[in-house]
Amino acid sequence: MRALVIDRQLSFRSDYPDPQPAPGESIVRVDLAGICGTDLEIAQGYMAYRGVLGHEFVGHVIHSSNPKLAGRRVVGEINAACGRCAYCAGGLGRHCPDRTVLGILGRDGAFADLLRLPDENLIPIPDSLADDAAVFTEPLAAAYELLQQIHIPLDKSILVLGDGRLGAIVGLALRGEGYEPLLGGHHREKLDRLSKLGIAAIAEDQLAGRHDFVIDCTGSPAGLARAIDLVKPRGAIILKSTAALEANVNLSPLVVNEITVIGSRCGAFQPALDALAEGRIDPRPLIDAGFSLGDGVAAFEAARNPLNFKVLIRPT
Repeated sequence: MRALVIDRQLSFRSDYPDPQPAPGESIVRVDLAGICGTDLEIAQGYMAYRGVLGHEFVGHVIHSSNPKLAGRRVVGEINAACGRCAYCAGGLGRHCPDRTVLGILGRDGAFADLLRLPDENLIPIPDSLADDAAVFTEPLAAAYELLQQIHIPLDKSILVLGDGRLGAIVGLALRGEGYEPLLGGHHREKLDRLSKLGIAAIAEDQLAGRHDFVIDCTGSPAGLARAIDLVKPRGAIILKSTAALEANVNLSPLVVNEITVIGSRCGAFQPALDALAEGRIDPRPLIDAGFSLGDGVAAFEAARNPLNFKVLIRPT
């Protein structure tokens, strides 16, 4: 099959082996996939991953041990847990120590003609939901995860740090649920685009005062320190960034000001799918470009442009 592969450097291959499903797994033909910041970091050496990149996708099941999935259009949760350990038994499969992760850890990803995932990871999507909206399910699920982890009253002030892909999708998710977040970033063009989507977006150096909740989506090791500066005493910081670089941070204000710090990563797909299907969120204005799989290397170059939100790859 054709695939976009990282092995010291990123390359397109037309002779990559087809995935072979294990018992209980399905084969999915990828119709559309999205590039995210994690993909860009992996391409630069993060996680020391080797194989097919990509974890945001929508596709059709072409082979499955579950007849209810055969032929269905699906999205898929990216963590494939072992199903046997104490974490899995406690409902924490996304933290299973023996898990593989689509396009990130031990499992080939979505920038290919085909992928494999456990049947239980695949979620059929309604016919009314277009591919170019459904492909945002995974990052939107990550945004909704923070609302599952912490209660945020509607009358509290919320600051989102970062005007990249993650910050934009978190801002849209909060708006879709009735919140009025403020978003701070460094790119005037992107801030203007987000403002047109109903998000209050201003230059990061204009941020002032303190907020009840600060959500770090900067992708920078300096994000936590900035969040500490901008959160109220007894407020909360939610860390969505997975910056691979070390940060030198003074943690004493967290104690003095009694700040709650929460790490937030992947999320369940159903809340995101419901929001998309019901029209509460339409992320499609974030799409900047689409590329064929054969032009996948060029797609990554476009995704590295800091003024672009979302670049898509269409294998078919």
